[in-house]
Amino acid sequence: MSQLDHKSAAWSALFSEPMSDLVKRYTASVFFDKRLWQADLAGSLAHAAMLARQGVIADADLAAIRQGLAQIRSEIESGAFEWKLDLEDVHLNIEARLTQLVGDAGKRLHTGRSRNDQVATDVRLWLRGEIDLIVVLLADLQQALLTLAEQNVDVVMPGFTHLQVAQPVSFGHHMLAYVEMFARDHERMLDVRKRVNRLPLGAAALAGTTYPLDREWVARELGMEGVCQNSLDAVSDRDFAIEFAAAASLVMVHVSRFSEELILWMSQNFGFIRIADRFTTGSSIMPQKKNPDVPELARGKTGRVVGHLVALITLMKGQPLAYNKDNQEDKEPLFDTVDTLKDTLRIFAEMAGGITVMPEAMEKAARKGYATATDLADYLVKKGLPFRDAHEVVAHAVKAATAQGVDLGELPLAALQQFNPAIAQDVFEALSLRGSLNARNTLGGTAPAQVRAQIARHKARLQ
Repeated sequence: MSQLDHKSAAWSALFSEPMSDLVKRYTASVFFDKRLWQADLAGSLAHAAMLARQGVIADADLAAIRQGLAQIRSEIESGAFEWKLDLEDVHLNIEARLTQLVGDAGKRLHTGRSRNDQVATDVRLWLRGEIDLIVVLLADLQQALLTLAEQNVDVVMPGFTHLQVAQPVSFGHHMLAYVEMFARDHERMLDVRKRVNRLPLGAAALAGTTYPLDREWVARELGMEGVCQNSLDAVSDRDFAIEFAAAASLVMVHVSRFSEELILWMSQNFGFIRIADRFTTGSSIMPQKKNPDVPELARGKTGRVVGHLVALITLMKGQPLAYNKDNQEDKEPLFDTVDTLKDTLRIFAEMAGGITVMPEAMEKAARKGYATATDLADYLVKKGLPFRDAHEVVAHAVKAATAQGVDLGELPLAALQQFNPAIAQDVFEALSLRGSLNARNTLGGTAPAQVRAQIARHKARLQ
Protein backbone atom coordinates (compact mmCIF):
# COMPACT_ATOMS: atom_id res chain seq x y z
CA MET A 1 0.00 0.00 0.00
CA SER A 2 1.42 3.39 -0.97
CA GLN A 3 1.55 6.31 1.42
CA LEU A 4 -1.54 7.88 -0.17
CA ASP A 5 -3.68 4.71 -0.24
CA HIS A 6 -5.55 5.62 2.92
CA LYS A 7 -7.45 8.73 3.94
CA SER A 8 -5.08 10.10 6.55
CA ALA A 9 -1.81 9.12 4.88
CA ALA A 10 -0.86 12.63 3.77
CA TRP A 11 -0.69 13.72 7.41
CA SER A 12 -1.04 10.45 9.35
CA ALA A 13 2.18 10.64 11.34
CA LEU A 14 0.81 13.55 13.36
CA PHE A 15 -2.46 11.93 14.41
CA SER A 16 -3.15 9.29 17.05
CA GLU A 17 -6.53 8.08 15.80
CA PRO A 18 -8.15 7.67 12.39
CA MET A 19 -10.78 10.04 11.05
CA SER A 20 -14.35 8.93 11.77
CA ASP A 21 -16.51 7.74 8.88
CA LEU A 22 -18.92 10.60 9.52
CA VAL A 23 -16.15 13.18 9.20
CA LYS A 24 -14.86 11.43 6.06
CA ARG A 25 -18.23 11.83 4.40
CA TYR A 26 -18.67 15.38 5.70
CA THR A 27 -15.29 16.64 4.48
CA ALA A 28 -14.90 14.66 1.26
CA SER A 29 -15.43 16.37 -2.08
CA VAL A 30 -14.40 13.69 -4.55
CA PHE A 31 -17.89 12.83 -5.73
CA PHE A 32 -18.46 16.34 -7.02
CA ASP A 33 -14.96 17.68 -7.67
CA LYS A 34 -13.96 14.67 -9.77
CA ARG A 35 -15.29 16.62 -12.76
CA LEU A 36 -12.08 18.66 -12.44
CA TRP A 37 -9.97 15.66 -13.47
CA GLN A 38 -9.02 16.99 -16.90
CA ALA A 39 -7.89 20.30 -15.43
CA ASP A 40 -6.02 18.44 -12.69
CA LEU A 41 -4.13 16.34 -15.25
CA ALA A 42 -3.32 19.41 -17.37
CA GLY A 43 -2.00 21.32 -14.36
CA SER A 44 0.03 18.36 -13.17
CA LEU A 45 1.61 17.79 -16.59
CA ALA A 46 2.64 21.44 -16.86
CA HIS A 47 3.94 21.48 -13.29
CA ALA A 48 5.95 18.30 -13.83
CA ALA A 49 7.46 19.60 -17.07
CA MET A 50 8.49 22.81 -15.31
CA LEU A 51 10.04 20.90 -12.40
CA ALA A 52 12.15 18.93 -14.90
CA ARG A 53 13.17 22.09 -16.80
CA GLN A 54 14.28 23.63 -13.51
CA GLY A 55 16.22 20.54 -12.47
CA VAL A 56 13.99 19.87 -9.47
CA ILE A 57 13.06 16.39 -10.72
CA ALA A 58 14.90 14.13 -13.16
CA ASP A 59 13.87 13.69 -16.77
CA ALA A 60 13.19 10.04 -15.99
CA ASP A 61 10.70 11.09 -13.33
CA LEU A 62 8.97 13.39 -15.83
CA ALA A 63 8.72 10.55 -18.36
CA ALA A 64 7.23 8.24 -15.73
CA ILE A 65 4.75 10.92 -14.58
CA ARG A 66 3.62 11.52 -18.16
CA GLN A 67 3.18 7.81 -18.76
CA GLY A 68 1.26 7.34 -15.52
CA LEU A 69 -1.03 10.33 -16.10
CA ALA A 70 -1.75 9.11 -19.64
CA GLN A 71 -2.90 5.78 -18.22
CA ILE A 72 -5.02 7.54 -15.60
CA ARG A 73 -6.64 9.61 -18.36
CA SER A 74 -7.46 6.41 -20.24
CA GLU A 75 -8.89 4.80 -17.10
CA ILE A 76 -11.09 7.79 -16.29
CA GLU A 77 -12.35 8.09 -19.85
CA SER A 78 -13.22 4.39 -19.97
CA GLY A 79 -14.89 4.43 -16.56
CA ALA A 80 -12.35 2.00 -15.09
CA PHE A 81 -10.86 4.50 -12.61
CA GLU A 82 -11.93 3.85 -9.02
CA TRP A 83 -12.80 7.03 -7.16
CA LYS A 84 -12.28 6.46 -3.44
CA LEU A 85 -14.04 8.37 -0.68
CA ASP A 86 -11.10 7.68 1.65
CA LEU A 87 -8.89 9.76 -0.64
CA GLU A 88 -11.16 12.78 -0.12
CA ASP A 89 -10.80 14.68 -3.41
CA VAL A 90 -9.87 14.51 -7.07
CA HIS A 91 -6.27 15.50 -6.38
CA LEU A 92 -5.42 12.76 -3.87
CA ASN A 93 -7.27 10.15 -5.91
CA ILE A 94 -5.18 10.91 -8.99
CA GLU A 95 -1.95 11.25 -7.04
CA ALA A 96 -2.51 7.94 -5.23
CA ARG A 97 -3.16 6.12 -8.51
CA LEU A 98 -0.12 7.75 -10.09
CA THR A 99 2.07 6.58 -7.22
CA GLN A 100 0.65 3.07 -7.61
CA LEU A 101 1.59 3.13 -11.27
CA VAL A 102 5.03 4.81 -11.25
CA GLY A 103 6.24 4.68 -7.65
CA ASP A 104 8.51 7.42 -6.31
CA ALA A 105 8.20 9.56 -9.44
CA GLY A 106 4.51 9.96 -8.58
CA LYS A 107 5.41 11.14 -5.08
CA ARG A 108 7.74 13.77 -6.53
CA LEU A 109 4.99 15.38 -8.61
CA HIS A 110 3.71 17.34 -5.61
CA THR A 111 7.07 19.06 -5.08
CA GLY A 112 6.65 22.82 -4.90
CA ARG A 113 2.87 22.84 -4.79
CA SER A 114 0.02 22.31 -2.33
CA ARG A 115 -3.55 21.22 -2.81
CA ASN A 116 -4.39 24.85 -2.00
CA ASP A 117 -2.82 26.25 -5.17
CA GLN A 118 -3.60 23.06 -7.08
CA VAL A 119 -7.36 23.26 -6.57
CA ALA A 120 -7.41 26.99 -7.32
CA THR A 121 -5.63 26.24 -10.59
CA ASP A 122 -7.93 23.35 -11.46
CA VAL A 123 -11.09 25.40 -10.90
CA ARG A 124 -9.74 28.25 -13.00
CA LEU A 125 -8.75 25.94 -15.87
CA TRP A 126 -12.12 24.18 -15.77
CA LEU A 127 -14.10 27.41 -15.58
CA ARG A 128 -12.12 28.91 -18.46
CA GLY A 129 -13.20 26.04 -20.68
CA GLU A 130 -16.81 26.36 -19.55
CA ILE A 131 -16.82 30.09 -20.27
CA ASP A 132 -15.60 29.35 -23.78
CA LEU A 133 -18.61 27.06 -24.27
CA ILE A 134 -21.01 29.57 -22.75
CA VAL A 135 -19.76 32.33 -25.07
CA VAL A 136 -20.59 30.10 -28.06
CA LEU A 137 -24.04 29.32 -26.63
CA LEU A 138 -24.73 33.03 -26.10
CA ALA A 139 -23.80 33.66 -29.72
CA ASP A 140 -26.15 30.85 -30.83
CA LEU A 141 -29.03 32.37 -28.88
CA GLN A 142 -28.35 35.80 -30.37
CA GLN A 143 -28.35 34.28 -33.85
CA ALA A 144 -31.69 32.58 -33.20
CA LEU A 145 -33.21 35.84 -31.99
CA LEU A 146 -31.79 37.70 -34.97
CA THR A 147 -33.44 35.23 -37.32
CA LEU A 148 -36.76 35.69 -35.51
CA ALA A 149 -36.34 39.47 -35.66
CA GLU A 150 -35.48 39.46 -39.36
CA GLN A 151 -38.59 37.43 -40.16
CA ASN A 152 -40.83 39.90 -38.32
CA VAL A 153 -39.40 43.36 -38.92
CA ASP A 154 -42.71 44.65 -40.32
CA VAL A 155 -44.94 43.06 -37.70
CA VAL A 156 -46.49 45.73 -35.46
CA MET A 157 -47.06 45.02 -31.80
CA PRO A 158 -47.91 47.18 -28.81
CA GLY A 159 -44.92 48.36 -26.84
CA PHE A 160 -45.64 48.47 -23.13
CA THR A 161 -44.64 50.51 -20.13
CA HIS A 162 -46.09 49.51 -16.76
CA LEU A 163 -47.64 46.65 -18.79
CA GLN A 164 -49.94 49.27 -20.34
CA VAL A 165 -50.08 49.82 -24.10
CA ALA A 166 -47.65 52.66 -24.78
CA GLN A 167 -46.53 53.00 -28.42
CA PRO A 168 -46.38 50.72 -31.46
CA VAL A 169 -43.11 48.89 -32.01
CA SER A 170 -41.81 46.39 -34.52
CA PHE A 171 -41.73 42.83 -33.18
CA GLY A 172 -38.27 42.58 -34.74
CA HIS A 173 -37.23 45.62 -32.71
CA HIS A 174 -38.55 43.96 -29.56
CA MET A 175 -36.46 40.84 -30.24
CA LEU A 176 -33.38 42.98 -30.81
CA ALA A 177 -33.73 44.33 -27.28
CA TYR A 178 -32.92 40.81 -26.06
CA VAL A 179 -30.09 40.51 -28.56
CA GLU A 180 -28.60 43.62 -26.94
CA MET A 181 -28.93 42.08 -23.48
CA PHE A 182 -27.28 38.84 -24.50
CA ALA A 183 -24.59 40.77 -26.38
CA ARG A 184 -23.69 42.51 -23.12
CA ASP A 185 -23.64 39.11 -21.41
CA HIS A 186 -21.29 37.89 -24.14
CA GLU A 187 -18.95 40.83 -23.47
CA ARG A 188 -19.09 40.28 -19.72
CA MET A 189 -18.20 36.61 -20.02
CA LEU A 190 -15.16 37.43 -22.16
CA ASP A 191 -14.11 40.06 -19.64
CA VAL A 192 -14.55 37.67 -16.71
CA ARG A 193 -12.46 35.11 -18.58
CA LYS A 194 -9.41 37.40 -18.39
CA ARG A 195 -9.46 37.34 -14.60
CA VAL A 196 -10.27 33.63 -14.43
CA ASN A 197 -7.31 32.86 -16.67
CA ARG A 198 -4.53 33.60 -14.17
CA LEU A 199 -2.25 31.04 -12.56
CA PRO A 200 -2.19 30.37 -8.79
CA LEU A 201 0.04 27.29 -9.12
CA GLY A 202 3.40 27.76 -7.42
CA ALA A 203 1.93 29.78 -4.56
CA ALA A 204 2.02 26.43 -2.68
CA ALA A 205 0.15 26.36 0.65
CA LEU A 206 0.18 30.13 1.20
CA ALA A 207 3.73 31.54 1.25
CA GLY A 208 5.34 30.37 -1.96
CA THR A 209 8.02 27.69 -2.06
CA THR A 210 11.75 27.25 -1.65
CA TYR A 211 12.07 25.42 -4.98
CA PRO A 212 13.19 27.40 -8.07
CA LEU A 213 9.87 27.32 -9.88
CA ASP A 214 9.21 29.10 -13.17
CA ARG A 215 5.58 30.06 -12.72
CA GLU A 216 5.50 32.23 -15.83
CA TRP A 217 6.52 29.23 -17.95
CA VAL A 218 3.70 27.15 -16.46
CA ALA A 219 1.24 29.96 -17.17
CA ARG A 220 2.32 30.09 -20.81
CA GLU A 221 2.19 26.29 -21.08
CA LEU A 222 -1.40 26.30 -19.81
CA GLY A 223 -2.44 29.20 -22.04
CA MET A 224 -3.03 31.51 -19.10
CA GLU A 225 -2.79 35.28 -19.36
CA GLY A 226 -0.78 35.89 -16.22
CA VAL A 227 0.32 34.72 -12.80
CA CYS A 228 -1.35 35.50 -9.49
CA GLN A 229 1.23 37.81 -7.95
CA ASN A 230 0.62 37.32 -4.22
CA SER A 231 0.80 33.81 -2.80
CA LEU A 232 -1.69 34.49 0.00
CA ASP A 233 -4.24 35.91 -2.42
CA ALA A 234 -3.53 33.22 -5.02
CA VAL A 235 -4.68 30.34 -2.83
CA SER A 236 -7.60 32.08 -1.11
CA ASP A 237 -9.12 34.21 -3.88
CA ARG A 238 -12.49 33.16 -5.24
CA ASP A 239 -13.38 36.54 -6.75
CA PHE A 240 -13.21 34.95 -10.18
CA ALA A 241 -15.93 32.45 -9.23
CA ILE A 242 -18.12 35.16 -7.71
CA GLU A 243 -17.64 37.38 -10.74
CA PHE A 244 -18.61 34.53 -13.04
CA ALA A 245 -21.66 33.77 -10.91
CA ALA A 246 -22.66 37.44 -11.11
CA ALA A 247 -22.32 37.43 -14.90
CA ALA A 248 -24.26 34.16 -15.08
CA SER A 249 -26.98 35.64 -12.85
CA LEU A 250 -27.39 38.54 -15.26
CA VAL A 251 -27.72 36.13 -18.18
CA MET A 252 -30.44 34.29 -16.29
CA VAL A 253 -32.18 37.55 -15.39
CA HIS A 254 -32.35 38.34 -19.10
CA VAL A 255 -33.61 34.83 -19.83
CA SER A 256 -36.21 35.27 -17.10
CA ARG A 257 -37.45 38.57 -18.54
CA PHE A 258 -37.77 36.94 -21.96
CA SER A 259 -39.52 33.97 -20.35
CA GLU A 260 -42.05 36.23 -18.66
CA GLU A 261 -42.95 37.80 -21.99
CA LEU A 262 -43.23 34.45 -23.74
CA ILE A 263 -45.54 33.22 -20.99
CA LEU A 264 -47.76 36.30 -21.30
CA TRP A 265 -47.73 36.32 -25.08
CA MET A 266 -48.79 32.70 -25.50
CA SER A 267 -51.69 33.04 -23.06
CA GLN A 268 -55.18 33.29 -24.50
CA ASN A 269 -55.47 36.86 -23.23
CA PHE A 270 -52.63 37.90 -25.55
CA GLY A 271 -52.35 35.23 -28.23
CA PHE A 272 -49.29 36.94 -29.73
CA ILE A 273 -47.24 33.79 -30.29
CA ARG A 274 -47.25 30.03 -30.30
CA ILE A 275 -44.36 28.00 -28.92
CA ALA A 276 -43.59 24.69 -30.59
CA ASP A 277 -45.27 21.75 -28.86
CA ARG A 278 -41.96 20.15 -27.96
CA PHE A 279 -41.35 23.00 -25.50
CA THR A 280 -44.74 22.80 -23.81
CA THR A 281 -46.67 20.29 -21.71
CA GLY A 282 -50.31 19.46 -21.14
CA SER A 283 -52.49 19.35 -18.07
CA SER A 284 -53.34 16.13 -16.27
CA ILE A 285 -57.02 17.14 -15.98
CA MET A 286 -57.60 19.99 -18.46
CA PRO A 287 -57.19 18.64 -22.00
CA GLN A 288 -57.29 22.08 -23.66
CA LYS A 289 -54.12 23.31 -21.94
CA LYS A 290 -50.67 23.90 -23.42
CA ASN A 291 -48.41 25.04 -20.64
CA PRO A 292 -45.19 27.04 -21.21
CA ASP A 293 -43.15 24.83 -18.92
CA VAL A 294 -39.74 25.63 -20.42
CA PRO A 295 -39.92 29.42 -19.94
CA GLU A 296 -41.62 28.96 -16.55
CA LEU A 297 -38.87 26.64 -15.37
CA ALA A 298 -36.15 28.96 -16.68
CA ARG A 299 -37.79 31.79 -14.76
CA GLY A 300 -37.60 29.60 -11.66
CA LYS A 301 -34.04 28.49 -12.29
CA THR A 302 -33.00 32.15 -12.33
CA GLY A 303 -33.60 32.18 -8.58
CA ARG A 304 -31.42 29.12 -8.26
CA VAL A 305 -28.49 30.76 -10.06
CA VAL A 306 -28.86 34.06 -8.21
CA GLY A 307 -28.95 32.03 -5.00
CA HIS A 308 -25.61 30.47 -5.89
CA LEU A 309 -24.15 33.95 -6.33
CA VAL A 310 -25.34 34.91 -2.86
CA ALA A 311 -23.95 31.63 -1.49
CA LEU A 312 -20.50 32.31 -2.95
CA ILE A 313 -20.41 35.88 -1.66
CA THR A 314 -21.49 34.71 1.77
CA LEU A 315 -18.91 31.93 1.68
CA MET A 316 -16.08 34.42 1.28
CA LYS A 317 -17.21 37.32 3.42
CA GLY A 318 -15.88 36.05 6.76
CA GLN A 319 -12.68 34.29 5.73
CA PRO A 320 -9.32 35.45 7.00
CA LEU A 321 -6.25 34.85 4.83
CA ALA A 322 -5.25 32.44 3.51
CA TYR A 323 -6.90 29.16 2.46
CA ASN A 324 -9.73 27.79 4.62
CA LYS A 325 -11.75 24.60 4.28
CA ASP A 326 -14.82 26.79 3.66
CA ASN A 327 -13.59 27.10 0.07
CA GLN A 328 -14.50 23.50 -0.61
CA GLU A 329 -18.08 24.82 -0.69
CA ASP A 330 -17.36 26.95 -3.76
CA LYS A 331 -17.58 24.05 -6.19
CA GLU A 332 -21.15 22.79 -6.03
CA PRO A 333 -22.73 26.26 -6.50
CA LEU A 334 -20.25 27.01 -9.28
CA PHE A 335 -20.76 23.66 -11.01
CA ASP A 336 -24.55 23.93 -10.81
CA THR A 337 -24.47 27.51 -12.10
CA VAL A 338 -22.49 26.41 -15.15
CA ASP A 339 -24.72 23.39 -15.80
CA THR A 340 -27.94 25.37 -15.41
CA LEU A 341 -26.72 28.21 -17.62
CA LYS A 342 -25.51 25.94 -20.43
CA ASP A 343 -28.71 23.89 -20.46
CA THR A 344 -30.87 27.01 -20.44
CA LEU A 345 -29.00 28.71 -23.28
CA ARG A 346 -29.12 25.56 -25.43
CA ILE A 347 -32.86 25.08 -25.01
CA PHE A 348 -33.69 28.76 -25.50
CA ALA A 349 -31.73 28.98 -28.74
CA GLU A 350 -33.72 26.01 -30.03
CA MET A 351 -37.02 27.27 -28.64
CA ALA A 352 -36.59 30.69 -30.28
CA GLY A 353 -36.47 28.88 -33.62
CA GLY A 354 -39.84 27.29 -32.83
CA ILE A 355 -41.77 30.50 -32.08
CA THR A 356 -44.69 31.27 -34.41
CA VAL A 357 -45.70 34.94 -34.46
CA MET A 358 -49.38 35.95 -34.74
CA PRO A 359 -49.27 39.37 -36.48
CA GLU A 360 -53.04 39.94 -36.52
CA ALA A 361 -53.36 39.52 -32.76
CA MET A 362 -50.42 41.86 -32.15
CA GLU A 363 -51.79 44.57 -34.41
CA LYS A 364 -55.27 44.28 -32.91
CA ALA A 365 -53.79 44.70 -29.43
CA ALA A 366 -51.79 47.74 -30.56
CA ARG A 367 -55.03 49.42 -31.65
CA LYS A 368 -56.68 48.96 -28.27
CA GLY A 369 -54.64 51.24 -26.07
CA TYR A 370 -54.35 54.50 -28.04
CA ALA A 371 -50.79 53.61 -28.89
CA THR A 372 -50.48 56.52 -31.34
CA ALA A 373 -51.47 59.22 -28.82
CA THR A 374 -47.86 60.42 -28.59
CA ASP A 375 -47.77 60.64 -32.37
CA LEU A 376 -50.69 63.07 -32.28
CA ALA A 377 -48.81 65.16 -29.71
CA ASP A 378 -45.69 65.14 -31.92
CA TYR A 379 -47.87 66.09 -34.89
CA LEU A 380 -49.18 69.15 -33.03
CA VAL A 381 -45.67 70.14 -31.94
CA LYS A 382 -44.63 70.14 -35.60
CA LYS A 383 -47.59 72.47 -36.21
CA GLY A 384 -46.10 74.91 -33.70
CA LEU A 385 -47.78 73.93 -30.42
CA PRO A 386 -45.54 73.58 -27.30
CA PHE A 387 -45.26 69.92 -26.30
CA ARG A 388 -46.94 70.37 -22.90
CA ASP A 389 -49.92 72.07 -24.55
CA ALA A 390 -50.01 69.34 -27.19
CA HIS A 391 -49.95 66.74 -24.43
CA GLU A 392 -53.04 68.28 -22.84
CA VAL A 393 -54.89 68.51 -26.16
CA VAL A 394 -54.26 64.83 -26.87
CA ALA A 395 -55.44 63.85 -23.40
CA HIS A 396 -58.79 65.49 -24.15
CA ALA A 397 -58.93 63.73 -27.54
CA VAL A 398 -58.23 60.34 -25.93
CA LYS A 399 -60.93 61.02 -23.35
CA ALA A 400 -63.43 61.71 -26.12
CA ALA A 401 -62.38 58.64 -28.12
CA THR A 402 -62.67 56.49 -25.00
CA ALA A 403 -66.19 57.75 -24.38
CA GLN A 404 -67.14 56.79 -27.95
CA GLY A 405 -65.31 53.46 -27.83
CA VAL A 406 -63.14 54.22 -30.86
CA ASP A 407 -59.45 54.67 -31.61
CA LEU A 408 -58.01 58.14 -32.18
CA GLY A 409 -57.61 57.40 -35.87
CA GLU A 410 -61.28 56.53 -36.07
CA LEU A 411 -62.45 59.97 -34.95
CA PRO A 412 -63.63 62.15 -37.85
CA LEU A 413 -61.37 65.01 -38.90
CA ALA A 414 -63.96 67.53 -37.78
CA ALA A 415 -64.03 65.98 -34.30
CA LEU A 416 -60.23 66.14 -34.06
CA GLN A 417 -60.19 69.76 -35.24
CA GLN A 418 -62.40 70.68 -32.29
CA PHE A 419 -59.41 69.97 -30.09
CA ASN A 420 -57.04 72.05 -32.23
CA PRO A 421 -57.77 73.77 -35.57
CA ALA A 422 -54.23 73.07 -36.85
CA ILE A 423 -55.12 69.40 -37.32
CA ALA A 424 -55.45 68.54 -41.03
CA GLN A 425 -56.07 65.48 -43.19
CA ASP A 426 -52.43 64.36 -42.91
CA VAL A 427 -53.03 63.59 -39.23
CA PHE A 428 -54.38 60.16 -40.12
CA GLU A 429 -51.01 59.03 -41.44
CA ALA A 430 -49.44 60.06 -38.13
CA LEU A 431 -52.18 58.20 -36.23
CA SER A 432 -51.73 54.95 -38.17
CA LEU A 433 -49.66 52.14 -36.64
CA ARG A 434 -47.39 51.95 -39.69
CA GLY A 435 -46.99 55.70 -39.77
CA SER A 436 -46.04 55.70 -36.10
CA LEU A 437 -43.47 52.99 -36.72
CA ASN A 438 -41.93 54.64 -39.79
CA ALA A 439 -41.73 58.02 -38.08
CA ARG A 440 -39.26 56.73 -35.49
CA ASN A 441 -36.43 56.53 -37.98
CA THR A 442 -33.58 57.55 -35.68
CA LEU A 443 -30.65 55.49 -34.47
CA GLY A 444 -31.99 52.85 -32.09
CA GLY A 445 -35.58 53.53 -33.10
CA THR A 446 -38.28 51.06 -34.08
CA ALA A 447 -38.68 52.11 -37.73
CA PRO A 448 -38.24 49.04 -39.94
CA ALA A 449 -35.31 50.69 -41.72
CA GLN A 450 -33.53 51.11 -38.39
CA VAL A 451 -34.38 47.58 -37.31
CA ARG A 452 -32.89 46.16 -40.52
CA ALA A 453 -29.76 48.23 -40.00
CA GLN A 454 -29.39 46.90 -36.46
CA ILE A 455 -29.88 43.32 -37.66
CA ALA A 456 -27.09 43.82 -40.19
CA ARG A 457 -24.84 45.27 -37.47
CA HIS A 458 -25.42 42.32 -35.13
CA LYS A 459 -24.89 39.81 -37.93
CA ALA A 460 -21.53 41.38 -38.77
CA ARG A 461 -20.57 41.37 -35.08
CA LEU A 462 -21.38 37.70 -34.67
CA GLN A 463 -19.56 36.48 -37.80
